[in-house]
Amino acid sequence: CLHKLLPSLLVAVSSALFGFFSFLNLQVVNGMEIYSMKIDSKVTSRFAHNVITSRAVNRGNVSKEVFFDVELPKTAFITNFSMTIDGVTYPGTIKEKEAAKKQYEKAVSRGQTAGLVKASGRKTEKFTVSVNIKAASKVTFELSYEELLKRQFGKYEMFIKVKPKQLVKDFEIEVDIFEPQGITELEAEGTFITNELQNTIKKTFSGKKGHISFKPTLAQQRRCASCSESVLDGDFTVRYDVKRTTPDNLQIVNGYFVHFFAPTNLPKLSKNIIFVLDTSGSMSGREIEQTKEAMLKILDDIKEDDFFNFILFDSEISTWKETLIKATPENLDEARKFVRQISAQGLTNLHGGLMRGIDILNAAHEENLVPKRSASIIIMLTDGQPNVGVSNTQEIEKAVKKAIDGRYTLYNLGFGSGVDYGFLERMALENKGLARRIYPDSDTALQLQGFYDEVSNPMLIDVELNYPENEISDLTTNNFKHFYDGSEIVVAGRFVDSNQNHLCVDVRGEGAHDALSYTTQQGAEQTAQAFQEQQYIFGEYIERLWAYLTIEQLLEKRITATGEEKENLTAQALALSLKYKFVTPLTSMVVTKPEENGNEERIADKPTEGHAIFHFGVSFLTTFFPSAASPLYHTYASLPTWYTIDGDPHFIISVPQKKDAICFNINENPGMILNLINDPVTGITVNGELIGDKRPNSDAKIQNSYFGKLGIANKHLDVKLTVTPESITIENGDEKTGFTWLDSVTLQQAGLTLIINRKKNLVLSMGSGASFVVVLHQVWKKHPLHQDFLGLYTLKSDKLSEQTHGLLGQFFRPIDFTILEIHPGSDPKKPDATMIVKNNELTVTRGWQKDYRRDPTHGVDIPCWFVHDNGAGLIDGIHTDYIVSSLF
Repeated sequence: CLHKLLPSLLVAVSSALFGFFSFLNLQVVNGMEIYSMKIDSKVTSRFAHNVITSRAVNRGNVSKEVFFDVELPKTAFITNFSMTIDGVTYPGTIKEKEAAKKQYEKAVSRGQTAGLVKASGRKTEKFTVSVNIKAASKVTFELSYEELLKRQFGKYEMFIKVKPKQLVKDFEIEVDIFEPQGITELEAEGTFITNELQNTIKKTFSGKKGHISFKPTLAQQRRCASCSESVLDGDFTVRYDVKRTTPDNLQIVNGYFVHFFAPTNLPKLSKNIIFVLDTSGSMSGREIEQTKEAMLKILDDIKEDDFFNFILFDSEISTWKETLIKATPENLDEARKFVRQISAQGLTNLHGGLMRGIDILNAAHEENLVPKRSASIIIMLTDGQPNVGVSNTQEIEKAVKKAIDGRYTLYNLGFGSGVDYGFLERMALENKGLARRIYPDSDTALQLQGFYDEVSNPMLIDVELNYPENEISDLTTNNFKHFYDGSEIVVAGRFVDSNQNHLCVDVRGEGAHDALSYTTQQGAEQTAQAFQEQQYIFGEYIERLWAYLTIEQLLEKRITATGEEKENLTAQALALSLKYKFVTPLTSMVVTKPEENGNEERIADKPTEGHAIFHFGVSFLTTFFPSAASPLYHTYASLPTWYTIDGDPHFIISVPQKKDAICFNINENPGMILNLINDPVTGITVNGELIGDKRPNSDAKIQNSYFGKLGIANKHLDVKLTVTPESITIENGDEKTGFTWLDSVTLQQAGLTLIINRKKNLVLSMGSGASFVVVLHQVWKKHPLHQDFLGLYTLKSDKLSEQTHGLLGQFFRPIDFTILEIHPGSDPKKPDATMIVKNNELTVTRGWQKDYRRDPTHGVDIPCWFVHDNGAGLIDGIHTDYIVSSLF
């Protein structure tokens, strides 16, 4: 995957899928003046074409570097980018990802950062490019992207995140909307809008046209009258809806059509909903309390005609009731009492929880306990990965798909960064649902409730929009399990005869009381009459809408496809991406930028949801990982944020916001004990004792050392765990229990859960929900130098408090750094640079360390910036501050 090639001179611009507008943020070096920023959007029939333009001038006497940062919605496809410097334009070109990759493979070895586009938030991804410009020179950046606006809760939404970081002489947001059906409402608001700024938002709409503009003066941008700080820092949102005199609207232009379906005033279907909730130990604390808060609010919204139940899964499976229960006031009160007493402990039997929920739905339908005309939904929430019962994700997917058999919709909510999101997404898509990330934050309960609100009002089931097969080719998805109130179904297609100007559509669906069935038709002349306002139209908008929607759905189908089917889907999506110049996960944009030693090519590469980097929770892994056949391997290999101590020990710290890593070594003698993690709030500490080789290496200036003993303690539980390559000992008060690595054990006691996987690893969850994996690294017994050693992996470090410290614990909080002045080092393959981190200026070297998550035997080389001298300047204090006298 292109996104893995972090060190590179090339940068790839690709796209993802969500939201609508952009976060504009132009960072400036001293001497640079950004004198103009403009966001121009034209929306025609829900399809948006957006152009972001920024202009800067170097007011200094020497060359300066200027950065252009834009946060795009994940649902957007970039279509163009260019830089114009002193009248010379440097355009971006879109190519197949593999072809673009070959252009910069040589540059990768030079150790510079690649990736113009990175995941940056819940709904956005950041596009960044920088360029040096000479004194008195001007530069213009222009970025274009397109997307189809989705309708939710009865409105289309454009989201703009504004943060220019300085006063801008000419700052403007301008939105023109044209809807043939007519606009019924239009609103705009900003989180940063003060009373002084309120009148700068201009809004007008009449008939088919709407206009929004926001153009604050320099004085209005100031946070205070005498300061230069800008008040423009926050979210700017535009919402609107269209007139609906009929259930649908059909538009035909130049051989393509789009069909919008959103009937109103239908009676709501009753729903049968199963909540399948993860209550394993990792959900303890804030996560389980927020889940309970959300469930209590959801119970307030459940209609009396609905049926529902709760399934809880940890090491065991428990249910509130044995069957679906009608949502009477008495039953809802009882359900609230049940939710309030939910607690978290044990492991994660995800398969058992889902299968129990499906069985209950099946039984309810077979026994006619629920109305025939009703919508059946399963909502599953988990924060981890299956590690007890059936834990192979492929087996779980097959079992769930077979049990549901197309009858119900499955929605999977992944809590935090510890989930295997790809697994959750595949399983949901195979069962006509979708997956959604839930972010651990103060608004987690609102996120859960917000998702429920999206699916809480089904109006139709089994919706089909049928078109004449002999007239239409290349049709997008035209059958849908559910239609929800406030949403919209969109179908697009291409005519066999490009001159055809009329279409007849047969619409069918099942409603609350009876079937919905009617025929609608439209002629191109009616569409043409509606589109006489040419200034609102951009290019062949319906053709591009069709291409956008087709690519989006082909990429989604690829997620669950295999073999030849996946190859065909990939080929189709790639061909369309190249034809319409969309930056998708299959294409890259090559951006040429001028430098003093000649032009450089950089590549922008679109991140995908499964590889997004999140700032919530971190993990710490060391030395050795289980085989790919082990269920735990999938946990290790999929977590995006990680820290390693590898072997000697070499520390690797991932820095998600940079999509990069920092590494350093600790050179100490065998017998020394290092404090790795210390959390005074939860009472958890982790210390590691070093061991060396069997005999010193006379040729080495510094001797190898490894972790030969780990001490993990929770003083609140009065529990201590001592782990060596030979044995595992648990002390709980005066009681002591011992095991060896030859044992296979599952143990739960006094807030502690322990699983020993014979000769491989142990999984430990304690107290706050913080979870650790200790792995055994075994070497050949007759090896002349090396001996067995241990590794530690933190699965749920976000369960530790903000006061956590230690040699590794200090990095569980976000860390940022800046790399400057990259230049050749003593090794031609490893350039040196200056790193600014924690207000320190360090000399660092681009190098590689081993990551054993993907290849437990040989490891994979991970590029990182190496900090010399035992991490001096990076770690707090000096490394000897972390030496402790005993394991506990």
